[in-house]
Amino acid sequence: MLEVGTKAPDFTLLDKDGKAVSLSDFAGKCVVLYFYPRDNTPGCTRQACAFAQNYEGFRSRDIVVIGISKDSVASHLKFAQKYDLPFVLLSDPELQAIQAYGVWQEKKLYGKVSMGVVRSTYIIDPEGNIEKVMPKVKPDTNAAEILAYLAGEQQ
Repeated sequence: MLEVGTKAPDFTLLDKDGKAVSLSDFAGKCVVLYFYPRDNTPGCTRQACAFAQNYEGFRSRDIVVIGISKDSVASHLKFAQKYDLPFVLLSDPELQAIQAYGVWQEKKLYGKVSMGVVRSTYIIDPEGNIEKVMPKVKPDTNAAEILAYLAGEQQ
């Protein structure tokens, strides 16, 4: 995982509509970049819905929310439509951003070891530097914890 204070790696990925989106498109804005394993799985759905429910809190602070997984553009489109997700979802099947941000890691499930995306969140400041790293976040509380942090209520 990347460390606080380092320059956030730029990337260009396709959104749910097949449009190219780069991190540098949001220069001058605070960006919440969250990585998640897979569309339409229980934890990822709860996390996305929590971001959607808290979206006005991000928008009112002019904060961009971007979710990234290795799912396809078509999968993201269905996911966003099904749950009415108002934020950017980016498809990273080649693991470009996922590996650049160090979230492609070894995972253990029922004793089986495999590689996958570890649910993690980065807060990137308007200058493009990593302000906060949140590894192994909980899907239900991630969005609220970020808003509390940005309001100065927690570390």
